[in-house]
Amino acid sequence: MIVLFNKPFDVLTQFSDRDQRKTLKNFIPYKSVYPAGRLDRDSEGLVLLTDDGVLQHLISHPSSKYPKTYWVQVEGTPSAAALEQLRQGIELKDGMSKPAKVRPLPHPSVWSRTPPIRHRAQIPTTWLQIELTEGRNRQVRRMTAAVGHPTLRLIRTCIGPWCLEDLAPGEFRVIELNFDQLPAKWRKILQINETDRKKSAPRNTKSWNRKHKK
Repeated sequence: MIVLFNKPFDVLTQFSDRDQRKTLKNFIPYKSVYPAGRLDRDSEGLVLLTDDGVLQHLISHPSSKYPKTYWVQVEGTPSAAALEQLRQGIELKDGMSKPAKVRPLPHPSVWSRTPPIRHRAQIPTTWLQIELTEGRNRQVRRMTAAVGHPTLRLIRTCIGPWCLEDLAPGEFRVIELNFDQLPAKWRKILQINETDRKKSAPRNTKSWNRKHKK
């Protein structure tokens, strides 16, 4: 099972919180799924959840280099040189970022955020589409700040082949895994995992349940 969830602003990408802040539990009714990667509390957009631990690891692990696409509203108007810096990679405190796909984006038709971003009458804002193949902590925000254009709003729109499409904030959609959408190497790993699970499953479920009944 895969759950596509449009995470609203100010929601944690986890199912519990000791400070009683909003979490996935406020929106997702399933107990058997877990997020494949994270999205900051002050960011919005696509979060993938799955009940397949192997798939969760493949999506979220840095070595997978799985592409993630963001719509980013930044302060000011980045120059061509600033955009090229983002494309080539930015020197961050934890090392050089990998090259990113970056392009200016016409103002997208997106939902209003609560609370709204800050507006400065004398400073325009610009939307960018940024695609990364790594997921360091607050990476997009650090990259845009490094070229002089702080991020005001960040919406993740796609993870690999899965996109928000028409999901409104707080809504989710359950889909079945389509192996054809995945890299060939992943398909092989997942198929091997599925075969191993079937081999280890009890052949007579009713008998097994009676034997292990508490």
